[in-house]
Amino acid sequence: MYLPTLLTLLFAARGLATLTYRGVDWSSTPVVEKAGTKFKNSAGAEQPLETILKNSGVNIVRQRIWVNPSDGNYNLDYNVALAQRAKAAGLQIYLDFHYSDTWADPAHQAKPAAWASLSTDALVTKIYDYTKDALNRFASAGIQLALVSIGNEITPGLLFPTGQLSKTDGPKNAARLLKSASKAVKESNLSPKPKIMIHLDNGWKADTQTWWYDTVLGSGGGLTSSDYDVQGVSYYPFYNSGATLAALGSSLDAMVKKYGKEVMVVETDWPTYCPNPAYAFPSDAKSIPFSVDGQKQWMKAVAQKVSGVSGGKGTGLFYWEPAWIGNAGLGSSCGYNLMVASDGKVMDSLSVFSSL
Repeated sequence: MYLPTLLTLLFAARGLATLTYRGVDWSSTPVVEKAGTKFKNSAGAEQPLETILKNSGVNIVRQRIWVNPSDGNYNLDYNVALAQRAKAAGLQIYLDFHYSDTWADPAHQAKPAAWASLSTDALVTKIYDYTKDALNRFASAGIQLALVSIGNEITPGLLFPTGQLSKTDGPKNAARLLKSASKAVKESNLSPKPKIMIHLDNGWKADTQTWWYDTVLGSGGGLTSSDYDVQGVSYYPFYNSGATLAALGSSLDAMVKKYGKEVMVVETDWPTYCPNPAYAFPSDAKSIPFSVDGQKQWMKAVAQKVSGVSGGKGTGLFYWEPAWIGNAGLGSSCGYNLMVASDGKVMDSLSVFSSL
């Protein structure tokens, strides 16, 4: 027993420890399949995407959930059905609440239409009821969740304008809403309970992370460090030249030292094609090519920063939507960020998960 323990500590000290959570977001898989795509493994044989992911070293999938989307995609029924596939393949599941009928991100945190006229007190109750009911549905279906994010990239707040941090009562309201959502996770029928995550963007900016947690935790809204287990961040290389790998490592380490929580990069990408990027790439990533091999290099470099934080608290890394055929740019100015070719065959870069 002594030797493996010693080796584990040695690898952790070098930033080479195996990550606990090696995942991808596969939220759009049913949409892609409905459009006619058949996924193929590296040998060209058709297989369910979940089988391909599992065989590539992925051990957890991330799924976004919207409250009442107009076309039904990403709603509760959609997510339960998708999670059943993940469970059958032996994959863990991370459920990402957007608390909106559509995308929730730093530029969009709109309330679900049915919640729009609710008072602050009623909204605090509603987020509890909705979160608990959704999680109880998973419990009733026999689906365990490993991670639950109470909000998606909520750096500016959530459920605007009530929980908008730039408003006078925004920080306090955001804290109340998150406290209520956290309580719902803890009081759901899921057993064991999933880890609760707060997810912000710009994980490389230590001052942003510190500002957010100090502001919301100190707002008087009741949110405390006991209400969450994980600090998740998004980290993309193509939106800001300051988003260096070095800055990410420093930011994650500062977060762990100050707050003592697990940290994870829950969204990242790297392009295989990017002829006209809108912004300069980080200086310490310029040697990484825009290629399939570059995707592997990027993921290994980010994994090293995550696993290298103090106390072994860096535990997870997720690639955002590597198989979303039909949306290859994934919202960036780069032409192709997927790990799956347009014909549905996986690229070699997907195999990187077995080494993270």
